[in-house]
Amino acid sequence: MKIVDLRLTGLSGGTVEGGWAEELTPEDNVHTVVEVITDEGFIGLGSVFTSSHLVEASVRLLKPFLLGERADEPARVSEKLRQNTFWQGRGGSVEHAISGIDIALWDLFGKITRQPVARLLGGIYRTRIKPYGSLLFAEEEPLREKLRMAVSRGFKALKLGWKPFGRGDAKADERLIRAARDTVGPDVELMVDAGGSDAFWPHGLKWALRTAHMLAEYDIVWFEEALRPDDFAGFAELTRQSPVPIATGEVLTRRQSFYPLFQNRAVDIIQPDCTKCGGLTEAWRIAWAAHESHVQWVPHGWNTAIGLAADIQLSCAMPVARYVEFLTPSPYMDDLIRVPFRVDSEGLLSLPDGPGLGIELNHEALERFRAR
Repeated sequence: MKIVDLRLTGLSGGTVEGGWAEELTPEDNVHTVVEVITDEGFIGLGSVFTSSHLVEASVRLLKPFLLGERADEPARVSEKLRQNTFWQGRGGSVEHAISGIDIALWDLFGKITRQPVARLLGGIYRTRIKPYGSLLFAEEEPLREKLRMAVSRGFKALKLGWKPFGRGDAKADERLIRAARDTVGPDVELMVDAGGSDAFWPHGLKWALRTAHMLAEYDIVWFEEALRPDDFAGFAELTRQSPVPIATGEVLTRRQSFYPLFQNRAVDIIQPDCTKCGGLTEAWRIAWAAHESHVQWVPHGWNTAIGLAADIQLSCAMPVARYVEFLTPSPYMDDLIRVPFRVDSEGLLSLPDGPGLGIELNHEALERFRAR
């Protein structure tokens, strides 16, 4: 079975806020759906956390190496793409595009073999995984309402991120954390994401360490992106001194970028995003490297239901996995597939029953969200 075409659809009209300095609007195009098409009619689905303009340009480089290839060898084919565009790619948008293609290739492999991706990645260790509802911070009263709504949707773990946290003073930050803990009570897990990959992030190690001590008083599960993402030395020292676990890694691409964090014990929790880091193939390699380095792996997933499906498959194929990120609420999460993911009464998500990623694209929704 051969690959004969590649179809890209940029998403617009349902884009949620991102927390960025230049805030997103619903019409912004920052996610791309990838469909890899075979000569026998099978179609694999992938997702990229990158504008379709950049993905389309990258695919012009990648397509000559993809068309005519086998549809059932995802790791080899995606590595072929990487190796043959190294001088023009080596990370960035080209690697992001490879990520979406790789996810689609794994979906194809599963559909061809009639197996879930989790089994093809080595075996199924679990069939359910805990999602944490991923939200952005807001001022105190809107924040309380966001949290109440998320809890009502069944989430038993929640992550709060980005502005206004870290953009004012320490007292304002603590008021937000106190309000969050008071709202959800002691039994809902809370994580905090400072958003250190935001434009012109102003804080360094001393701020991060002081803030980590404050977060520890509110039983915060981890402190994410407290520093600029390339401050590996700062992360190593912060991880050594912080009373709460330190997390980072969502912006990194290619497995080689993650190895120094493991080698220098610079992180407690690593967070590759399979829609950017190189796809399921690279995310699987990074997750195993983390496991062997005694670092917790938690996939970053601020994207679409296709990305969430990929994260669930990989989480069920790892010997140690505790969470997946679930952007909520989001039209691209809730409407883009025929049977949306729903949290069960125990606050867990189930591994889909079907082959591949186990999801079916909602073509009406895809057309509605098509960037024009």
